[in-house]
Amino acid sequence: MAKKVESFKVLENYLPAGTFEKVFTYIDFHRIQLTITRERLSVLGDYRNSTPSKNHRISVNGNLNRFAFLYTLLHEIAHLLVFNKYGHKVASHGKEWKQAFGEVLLDFLKVDVFPEDIRVAIEQSMLNPAASSCADAAIIRVFRNYDVKKNNSYLVEELEIDDHFVIKGQRLFKRGEQIRTRIKCLEVNTNKMYLFSPVMEVIRIAK
Repeated sequence: MAKKVESFKVLENYLPAGTFEKVFTYIDFHRIQLTITRERLSVLGDYRNSTPSKNHRISVNGNLNRFAFLYTLLHEIAHLLVFNKYGHKVASHGKEWKQAFGEVLLDFLKVDVFPEDIRVAIEQSMLNPAASSCADAAIIRVFRNYDVKKNNSYLVEELEIDDHFVIKGQRLFKRGEQIRTRIKCLEVNTNKMYLFSPVMEVIRIAK
């Protein structure tokens, strides 16, 4: 057991102080194969259920700050718990998952892991957890308070109308108006319109 714990010690570099042992209990008990990946724009984490030949597999983006990393990891662990109990018989983000995620989060909230602003946002989100940790705008905004600031990095909602920005792959866009929960943005080179999440992080280009 000591050797197994030691092999996972690198995980401490991605977690809030004092949470490794509690997280490792989940990893060890459920025999999780955990992968820390490069940044992915579409997802922050991913869960793949166990099979006769493979253990449960979870991946989490390694560029996340410690609090966002833990929250995303717990999101995926909740998927594992639901699979163990129900298999594929329930919706992936249905009431069963919401209950499991809430219970896992509560386990960490009890030990005062998160700063006050994050704790309040999480408690509010627990009333109806978002289907994806990418989709919970309030959580993303408050986690961003703890990111290492990048030059010219903004959320789409922080840009002004007609501001230009680039995303991964250097595609150039111009910000438009917000329509309900999305923001219309024009891809400059193709003249096509796309809808962006207000809390997607982009790089603003100076006019």
